[in-house]
Amino acid sequence: MLTAGGRWAILCAEFVTQTLHFLLLTPVNSRKPVPGSAKISPKISSDPLFWPVIVLSAAALVWFYALEPRFGVDRSESALSWLKSAWNGETDYEHGILFPFVITGLIVYKFKELRAAVSQGSAWGLLAVFVGAVFYAIAYRTLQPRIAIGALPFLLWGAAWFLWGWRVAKMLLFPLFFFWLAVPLPTFQQATTHLQLLATQMAHHGSSLFGVETYTDGTTILPVKGDWAPLSIAHGCSGIRSLMALLMISAAWAYVAKISLWKKVLLFLAAFPLAIIGNALRVISIFVIAEYGDAKWASTTWHDWSGLLLFYPFSLILLLGIHSILEGGFPWKRSKRRQVRRSVVTQEPSPSDV
Repeated sequence: MLTAGGRWAILCAEFVTQTLHFLLLTPVNSRKPVPGSAKISPKISSDPLFWPVIVLSAAALVWFYALEPRFGVDRSESALSWLKSAWNGETDYEHGILFPFVITGLIVYKFKELRAAVSQGSAWGLLAVFVGAVFYAIAYRTLQPRIAIGALPFLLWGAAWFLWGWRVAKMLLFPLFFFWLAVPLPTFQQATTHLQLLATQMAHHGSSLFGVETYTDGTTILPVKGDWAPLSIAHGCSGIRSLMALLMISAAWAYVAKISLWKKVLLFLAAFPLAIIGNALRVISIFVIAEYGDAKWASTTWHDWSGLLLFYPFSLILLLGIHSILEGGFPWKRSKRRQVRRSVVTQEPSPSDV
C-alpha cells in the first residue's frame, strides 16, 4: 500500500506534469527584446494561468526543499535543513555556510552583464527542470539528501533558461552549479588518511630544515632532542578542511578572473598543491615553535589560530601569484596591450615619374 508521503509525491508529480504540459504548449514570441531589459513573451505573460503556475512552481520548490521532512536519520529534516546540519567539523565542511553568500556575490558581480544578456526565453530550459525533478524524485524515494541538493541547480538553471534565454543561462551555469561544492561527500572524507600520512612526512622532513630533529610513528611526530610532548597529525591537521575551503575560494576566483578557460582550470587546480604545501607549512611552524619557544602555546593557541594567520595568507598570496603569472601581471594592473594601427600612405607621383 502507498504511504501518505507516496500519495503526496504522486499528486505533486501530476501537478509538475500538468505545469510542463502548459508551458511547453504556450507559444513563444519571436521578437527580439531590447538589450538590457527583462522581457517575457507577451503571449506567455498575458496568459492568465502563466503567473499562477510560476508562483505555484516556486511554492512547490520551497515546500520540497525547505519544509518537507524527508531526510536525516529519523526523516525529520528537509533537504536544506539536512545540508545545514551537514556543514560541521565532522564532515570538514564548516565553510559550507559561506556558499550562499559566495554564490550571491558571483551573481551580483555579473548583474550588469546578466541584464544586458536577457533575451527571449526558451522552452529548452524545461528539460533541465525535468532532469532536476527526476533527480529529486530519485532522492525522495531513496532517502538520499545529496541527490536532492544536487538537483536544485538543475531546477534553478532551467527556470532561468526558460524565462530569460540561453545567454543568461550560460552566465548562471557556474554560479548555480558551484553549489555542488557545498555538498559533503564521503569520498573526500576517506582521503583524510592519505593526507594525514602526507602531512606527517612533509612536517617531519620540513622541520629538519629548521634544525628540529624528529622521528615518526604512524601519524605521530616525536622529538629527538626536544622536551616537547609528541604531536599527532590528527584528522583536523590532515589539511582536508583547508583543501575544501581553498577549492571554494579558487573556483570563485577563477570564475571572475579575466583569463582564458584553460587558465581558469589551471588556477582552480592550483588549490590542491597549495593546500597541501600550506598545511605542511602550518604544521612545521607548530613544531618549530614547540622546539624553540613555548611548546604548550604552540600545541594549543598557535595550533588553533595558525590556519587563519598563516595558512590562508600564504595560500592566497601564492594563488594571487599564479593568477598574475597566467594573466601577465597583477590583475588590477594589467599591462595595456599596444594596438598597432596600420595606415596606408599614399604618395602622389612626382613629375619625373610621369
